[in-house]
Amino acid sequence: MSPETLHTPPPRRLRLAGIIAAIVVLAIVVAGVATRANDSRKLRTWTDDQATPTVNVVSPQSGQGGGDLNLPGRLQAYARAPIFARTSGYLKYWKVDIGQKVKAGDVLGEIETPDLDQQLLQAKADLASARANESLAQTTATRWKDMRDSDSVSKQEVDEKMGDYDAKHALAAAAAANLERIQALKGYAKLTAPFDGTVTARETDVGALINAGGVGQELFVVSDTRKLRMYVNVPQNYAPAIKPGEPVKLTVPEYPGQTFTGTIESSSAAINAASGTTLVQVSVDNKDGKLLPGSYASATFGLPANATLFSVPASAVVYDDRGLRVALVDAQNKVKFKDVTITRDFGKTIQLGSGIAAGDRLIESPPDGLADGDTVRVSAPKKVEGDHAPKA
Repeated sequence: MSPETLHTPPPRRLRLAGIIAAIVVLAIVVAGVATRANDSRKLRTWTDDQATPTVNVVSPQSGQGGGDLNLPGRLQAYARAPIFARTSGYLKYWKVDIGQKVKAGDVLGEIETPDLDQQLLQAKADLASARANESLAQTTATRWKDMRDSDSVSKQEVDEKMGDYDAKHALAAAAAANLERIQALKGYAKLTAPFDGTVTARETDVGALINAGGVGQELFVVSDTRKLRMYVNVPQNYAPAIKPGEPVKLTVPEYPGQTFTGTIESSSAAINAASGTTLVQVSVDNKDGKLLPGSYASATFGLPANATLFSVPASAVVYDDRGLRVALVDAQNKVKFKDVTITRDFGKTIQLGSGIAAGDRLIESPPDGLADGDTVRVSAPKKVEGDHAPKA
């Protein structure tokens, strides 16, 4: 046997080596294909993940609307009476000046009425003449009636005399009424205080021409400043929360750091269409006289919490051609937009009056292009925090 024959591998061994090599090559190919398929799946998954937006969700904070509502207003005297003249003339004198206290019926001043005095004298003379004519007519009618009983005169003549007496009686009554009217006007020559209070204005002086009937400026103004009233325009949203009898805190610039207490007395029970507010009247005790009528004041109303109001971040509200909306995320992480109404804007947070409910998940900052039915990835939820006390 030659040496070449000794070193030549048998055919069986060659076939085994070929099979092993083929298996190795096939394994390498399969591994490569599997690796590329796995990489492709990972790429598709990564691409899908990148296509699904990740959003932060927040829970709306309920029980909003409580706290304080600060609104401006002006203090006014609880009772204020401008005094005008009821008779014409010249101011004879005045007895009180601004700042003086007066009682009901106190004389503030007196008007000199020369024209009215002459009318009064004429009215007295007319009354005397009318009564003299009445007395004569009565005597004549009585005499003619007696003569009728003796058939000395006709019934027609008696009736004429009686009619003349009735006419003269009516003229006397008219003259008496005219005299009383002029005497009443003469009584208005004295200007008196209608109630206890303070003289807050004097717009006349001695010798000034006075015209009757409220023409021109008032002569005096008497105000009852022991109690003040304040009118406040309350926005429509808060009108139902303002109840008569509730206390109100008042502050004025002239007493920094000091608070006064008032009481809600009444409201107009109607909304002003121009301003969207209702007028509320607040009464304030001012026996110490520290508060001045006509001054500016700030009223603070206490408001109860409202379970129907919710606070959300301002970034959660979307305003587009469809109006005001928020984006909600359901249990399947699907997006649904809902219309909302804003009750109050606090800057960072917004108070919503409708459109959402407790437990809703709101997208804090909805990305552009988000639509109903889109799937999102939700990060850890967080709760809204912010100032929800209304202030004006």
